[in-house]
Amino acid sequence: MNQIDLKGRNAVVTGAARGIGFAIAERLIASGARVMIWDADKNAIEEARRKLDAGKAVAGQRVDVTKPANVERAREATLRAFGRIDILVNNAGISGPTVKTWEYPVAEWQRVIDIDLTGVFLCCRALAPHMIANKYGRIVSIASIAGKEGNPNAPAYSAAKAGVIGLTKTLGKELAQTGVIVNCVTPAVIVTDILKQVSKAHVDYMLSKIPMGRFGQLAEAAALVAWLASEDCSFSTGAVFDLSGGRATY
Repeated sequence: MNQIDLKGRNAVVTGAARGIGFAIAERLIASGARVMIWDADKNAIEEARRKLDAGKAVAGQRVDVTKPANVERAREATLRAFGRIDILVNNAGISGPTVKTWEYPVAEWQRVIDIDLTGVFLCCRALAPHMIANKYGRIVSIASIAGKEGNPNAPAYSAAKAGVIGLTKTLGKELAQTGVIVNCVTPAVIVTDILKQVSKAHVDYMLSKIPMGRFGQLAEAAALVAWLASEDCSFSTGAVFDLSGGRATY
């Protein structure tokens, strides 16, 4: 594992109790950061803390990222625990059902948009002023190749992730001279439990689009995020970093 220096940095990682978020938290801790897990599942937070076995380097807050007051309370609790927040990784998300756009349930559309896009907005909105005041920050959001290309039968997910890309570009420009860097990652499929939420046909479709002929690994996603969260990432902001095994064409 290449060394990335995050010593003395404090990070918030949303949806970090499992999957990509857990792998990111693990890599940030290995790089010297303290991590506050923000997740909706209290039991999963405790299990993640046990697995990470990082002592005071890891803590957790139960957060519903779709509720502004909830996010703000988590910010205050994190500041009380850590004193400062240097890194925000917006990872929390769901895939939603695999359904044609005209058959897509309205309630499911709203749920996916609320978690995958509005949640990112609310977390950025809550933490950006703190980072601006400190003249330093790194915000990394997990978007998706679906947000660039649009996956059939995943209209809400594709739309939400496209929104994350647009939000990243907007916020990156707004914060460009503040010391706060904002970027996003657009993975193709990474091997996580989220694959269990979609049909085999949809999984096969996504695999067929990847020239490398395989899905991405958790460690590969975590490594890219760790670099984007570091001081070494200093002249890229409002940018989209592909992690697609050659699928991305722009």
